[in-house]
Amino acid sequence: MDFQREYQDKLVTAKEAVRIIQSGDWVDYGWTTGTPVALDKALADRSEELTDVKLRGGILLRVPEVFKVKDVAQHFTWNSWHMSGIERKAIDQGFAYYSPIRYSELPRYYRESSCPNNVAMFQVAPMDKHGYFNFGPNASHMMAVCETSKKIIVEVNKNMPRCLGGFENSIHISKVEYIVEGDHPSIGELGGAKATEIDKQVAQLIVEDIPNGACLQLGIGGMPNAVGSLIAQSDLKDLGVHTEMYVDAFVDIAKEGKINGSQKSIDRFRQTYAFGAGTKKLYDYIDNNPEAMSAPVDYTNDVRVISSIDQFISINNAVEVDLFGQVNSESVGIKHISGAGGQLDFVLGAYLSKGGKSFICCSSSFTTKDGTVKSRLVPTLAPGSIITDTRANIHYLVTEYGKVNLKGLSTWQKCEAIISIAHPDFREELIKEAEKMKIWRKSNK
Repeated sequence: MDFQREYQDKLVTAKEAVRIIQSGDWVDYGWTTGTPVALDKALADRSEELTDVKLRGGILLRVPEVFKVKDVAQHFTWNSWHMSGIERKAIDQGFAYYSPIRYSELPRYYRESSCPNNVAMFQVAPMDKHGYFNFGPNASHMMAVCETSKKIIVEVNKNMPRCLGGFENSIHISKVEYIVEGDHPSIGELGGAKATEIDKQVAQLIVEDIPNGACLQLGIGGMPNAVGSLIAQSDLKDLGVHTEMYVDAFVDIAKEGKINGSQKSIDRFRQTYAFGAGTKKLYDYIDNNPEAMSAPVDYTNDVRVISSIDQFISINNAVEVDLFGQVNSESVGIKHISGAGGQLDFVLGAYLSKGGKSFICCSSSFTTKDGTVKSRLVPTLAPGSIITDTRANIHYLVTEYGKVNLKGLSTWQKCEAIISIAHPDFREELIKEAEKMKIWRKSNK
């Protein structure tokens, strides 16, 4: 088969490619760094001709051009599997909505859904000699997207890293309707928040519980990054990686020689991930790196897979935790922040792992824009808040004031443990509220 000839036959401009999109269509924009750029601009240019085009995607790193068109809600609706700050603003503008689902379920959802996409269009790495376009750091659910879309348009970007080592990480040219070559923009970056002193204190409490040979999963944010920095500076060795999201911290740990994957029971010597987003340092590291294993999310986040890896350590953030041990990592009341993601999968899987531990971490308090200091550990979650991990699922909870194992504790024990690591300024108030809720024993104090 002459793949180069087929390539030329399918090569069109972005303007020509998006002509196949009609009013009322479902159009998949891929995922994170794979979100289209040239095709997005061409579709925005057609906005006046289109109504009710429903777009799917998630974790946007750039503001799409379709978000900027006049009367956007009449033309496009954005449906996000997991939200970034860009998408949160779009909610307020009335044309974006979150699609609640455990991230690990996405491939199955696409394959079993009764409403497949009319068109999927996304960025890919240049075609290899075998006719394959690599998804870049977005294996995630992309094969399922391709299998269930009527038409596939790929936007080739020479700056997209080729992410290897796993499976379901490429699409063959024979499955593609059109090929577009854009301006080859740099890959969108996602810088982690700079670690605060509180982040570092929390990180220290977690790192002291990580053994040699542990397998790591880190979430996004200042605290997980602080953990990564401490690990990179530690004496830990023979660490492994099996994670939903590959972040810059893993690169730092690997370059310090702490990661070799030798103790993993599966995928030995490889760092396994569903998608990656970070800085250019990360993209350069995973490009053509056989140690970095790009795999679909229904594998990386499968509780059965996670639990099969001994000494699995899962580290994730929370927005707030109530005195019953319910974890909210998705919203502030009804104000949406991110999404369910894979946190629950890793909380469950890490606990089921032999010697494994799941850590939910947060600062004990935060300061609002008007300067008011509030506790992140609250009597009950605010109305409208989303429960990401139920009270039966939480394992370790960590703030700068300590670390407590909440698994299996009765309501009063759990309540006492949570208050013990709350900010001291709020403990008396929390005790009073706990008494009202009948989950406090006077003998405790």
